[in-house]
Amino acid sequence: MPPMVFMGGMDGPDDSFETPLWGENLRVAGVDEVGRGPLAGPVVAAAVVLDPLCIPPGLNDSKKLSFKRRARLSAWLHECAEVSIGVASVEEIDELNILQASLLAMHRAVTGLERPAQHALVDGRFLPPQLPCHATPIIKGDGRSVSIAAASVVAKCYRDRLMRDLAQQHPGYGWETNAGYGSKKHKEALQNLGVTPHHRRSFKPIHNILWQANFTSD
Repeated sequence: MPPMVFMGGMDGPDDSFETPLWGENLRVAGVDEVGRGPLAGPVVAAAVVLDPLCIPPGLNDSKKLSFKRRARLSAWLHECAEVSIGVASVEEIDELNILQASLLAMHRAVTGLERPAQHALVDGRFLPPQLPCHATPIIKGDGRSVSIAAASVVAKCYRDRLMRDLAQQHPGYGWETNAGYGSKKHKEALQNLGVTPHHRRSFKPIHNILWQANFTSD
């Protein structure tokens, strides 16, 4: 029997999914990923086990928070929660497809926790295969569950830092501000500077550029 999927709400995250599980003394991990849409860079997931007595105020879907707010919350979470990061590389994205690579990153995040989670609350409709614990998929979970919101913040901050580092190695694409998404500057740089090893070749804009380059060189 497939797991029940909870549909998203509009009021922001709270601990209503966590409270019954905490009441059973279970270690609950919120799980989320960032970076499914960019043209470049890996997909990153985080698993966060919150301390019910030390939940940072203002947790929300990372996309709804300012850069400074995300950074403060991420630092707080690294101090008062257990955090694990999982990454799926560009090569894995191209080999598996972005959905499967995202699920792989989530699996790595959960299995990377220092102490195993006993229940995972996972953002989205699909669960990573072969998780080592019970799990519940929650659609729009980053706006509904504080644990998933925490994972969203941690994953977003980690990936943004990674893309800023890659931007220093490959200047001109604007990764320090667009995080690898297909902004106007990024697309113009692709035409002028070409494709880097960090671009996702299975994504249509990159595939088309490479095809055109091969076609004109023949």
